[in-house]
Amino acid sequence: MAKELQDIVQKCQILNEEEFKGGDFDRFQGAGKKCLEEGYIVELLEIILNEKNKVIVKCMGWNLVGPLIRCILEYKEDDIERDCCLKILHKLVELCNPKELVLSFLEQIEQTSKERMSQTVLLVLKPLQKVLLKLQRNKAYSMGLSLSTILNQLSLLPVPYTVQQLQEDRHGLCHCCNALTDFVNPFVGEVVRGMEASSDRDCKDLKEELLRFCLKSLKYPLLMADFEQLPEDTIKHPLRQFAADILGILLDIRELIPKVVPQHGCRNQTWDNEGLLEIDQEQSADSLACLSYVIFVQDFGMNYFPLVFHPSFILQCNMVHVQVLLERKEESVLSKGLDLLESCLLRLEDNSLFLQYLEFKGFITIPQDLVKVMTLCPFEPLRKKSLKILQLYINKFGDEGKYTLFRCLLKTSNHSGVEAYIIQNIKNQIDLSLKSAKGSKCFTGLQLISLLDMVLSLPEGAETDLLQNSDRIMASLNLLRYLVIKDNENDNQTCVWTELTKIEQNFLKPLHTGLNMSRAHYEAEIKNKRENKRGWLTSCSLKKNLLTNESSKGSLHFGRNLSNTKSYCWSSIACSASSSSLWPQAEPEFSNLAMWNPSTGDVEFHLEKT
Repeated sequence: MAKELQDIVQKCQILNEEEFKGGDFDRFQGAGKKCLEEGYIVELLEIILNEKNKVIVKCMGWNLVGPLIRCILEYKEDDIERDCCLKILHKLVELCNPKELVLSFLEQIEQTSKERMSQTVLLVLKPLQKVLLKLQRNKAYSMGLSLSTILNQLSLLPVPYTVQQLQEDRHGLCHCCNALTDFVNPFVGEVVRGMEASSDRDCKDLKEELLRFCLKSLKYPLLMADFEQLPEDTIKHPLRQFAADILGILLDIRELIPKVVPQHGCRNQTWDNEGLLEIDQEQSADSLACLSYVIFVQDFGMNYFPLVFHPSFILQCNMVHVQVLLERKEESVLSKGLDLLESCLLRLEDNSLFLQYLEFKGFITIPQDLVKVMTLCPFEPLRKKSLKILQLYINKFGDEGKYTLFRCLLKTSNHSGVEAYIIQNIKNQIDLSLKSAKGSKCFTGLQLISLLDMVLSLPEGAETDLLQNSDRIMASLNLLRYLVIKDNENDNQTCVWTELTKIEQNFLKPLHTGLNMSRAHYEAEIKNKRENKRGWLTSCSLKKNLLTNESSKGSLHFGRNLSNTKSYCWSSIACSASSSSLWPQAEPEFSNLAMWNPSTGDVEFHLEKT
């Protein structure tokens, strides 16, 4: 086969470059490919290195890139054949048309299998870099196409998450990422050197492509990566290093601060050209959110930020990023959103945010997103952390802000446990106000009544599912009993005494009716079960886990307890139902508010002070 290639070369040696035909290219490629497949690599190297064949190699050699790369991957690092193949590749890079070589390299990256993706990328990056640097025209476009192709293919690889996965790097993603930063460094240098020449179009184009590369890298793999520090006795975290390198590139091309801190605190940024604006619209949501996380949570690049930025301004700039992250479903992304919000909030003092901040984008919707994480997220650590951050968020607002947040969350949460938690917060704010010398206008007087109207009500009146809403009902009763005891009737700072008639009409009577309806319903169920000899009844006391495990059995126990117990305490309802809620429900402060009257069979409420 080497002889066949030699014959083709000798025939072409007597021809001028413009006299080569399509058939000559095909025969040269076919013969060269067979030489590689059949092991005649040394002979092929001799033909490629022969100065007499320089013109032939220059015109036709790029056709051998694909077979050559596949051949290299078949050999081990110390094989002589591999070394010969690398020498052939080096000669092709030196002689062949750069444009044709770029296309050949990218074709191999696109066609390679997932199993060999990292090997192919690592093999191709060095020669591809040399070829791109040789280009005189369309360098920025070719570099952008190369980076885009490589990142698209690498996105097929899973991101290592655990310490063991990072150490093994089984798919080679970490090696490829670190090699990519070395790949783009010469082009970053070109941009830095050409920044002063504002009329240099090539420099601007290169900058645009580098920015696009940074944004895509932030979206993948960095958005999905875990940046927690590895133990000191393990390897250096490769993806943390990649993130630091990306920030370094953004800093060098003067795009770090403009991307993180928008003008006037809004996301409609002003760019030098339409191309960068298009990049921002297409990719910025996830990418910029990840960038803010890397800077404000991992503290990369913070040394380059002006100290004049107020913590409230930093929070305002990051709210849109937090919102983007909390809308995702992946654990690593949700965790980044919570960490970013927590980091921004911890920079603020309590009660430092004014009501007007709730008018800014994200400030009123972020608490609702936190509620979704608390109630719907399958990852328990994130649910608990979301609850912690919600409380932290509430604490940062003044009284008017808290008041508005409470109203909003009561309207939108649609979750009994969340509503109970908010009602507990309302009670705490009222308590602080009553103990304060001046008091708060929001949590005393007529303005408080508007909030109490929302709290002391049943969502569906007497038809409300008492078990489903038990957390909220218990918190509401607890608050009502607190107000009656704590606020003296003569002082009436909370105006609760003037509203008792309305509270009884709108809350206590429907609750009374609902309890009796529930008792009648469960007594009928018990009777029906007895008549049909179905089911079984065990303990007369309510257990916390019973209603969670089997709602139908729990209902029967609940009903039997109402009908057979001489003295029924309302708090037992909360104790049994709280396990079906997200929130750990504390025992109520007052357990004798609702009592069962054995003579009438009704539940009676007692509001007198003790």
